[in-house]
Amino acid sequence: MRRLRPTSLVVAAAAAGAVVLAACGTDPATPVSPTLTASSTPVSSSSDMSSTGSSSIPNTLPAPYIAGADWVQTDVGASLQIRPTANGRRVVGVTAGEEAWREVLAIAPDGDTPGMKAQFDCHWTFARIVQPEKPSWNLEPSRPVVSEAEMISSRCNPGAKEEAN
Repeated sequence: MRRLRPTSLVVAAAAAGAVVLAACGTDPATPVSPTLTASSTPVSSSSDMSSTGSSSIPNTLPAPYIAGADWVQTDVGASLQIRPTANGRRVVGVTAGEEAWREVLAIAPDGDTPGMKAQFDCHWTFARIVQPEKPSWNLEPSRPVVSEAEMISSRCNPGAKEEAN
């Protein structure tokens, strides 16, 4: 198994961010910080990596990460409208995204349908960078299950344009 150095993780995150920025119509040459918050703990040495090569960076901010989730009707049909907390918008850490998804399912267990987790992961990874103050992330069960590349190129909204809400 190939072990990534912390600097490799930052470069990979920056490259992924450039792809998303380009997909969003933002100039990828414009500098974007790979960190989501000034209070986050930077990865500074190989001691931050476990012996298996997976990151052991603790979450920089405490849960809850999700303020609420409600089913609403939009132009594209039923949509689970997820509202992240301030900490959910800024937290950095290995387990934060999974913890946030569990919070969503605790509020709306019927949101656990094919493709919804992938839409959430896309929003969690990229919407927090591209539109950190977006009031909600809308996930639609009617959207197709697609590859990660297609999810990113569709700005987390595969199969139809982004809803108006």
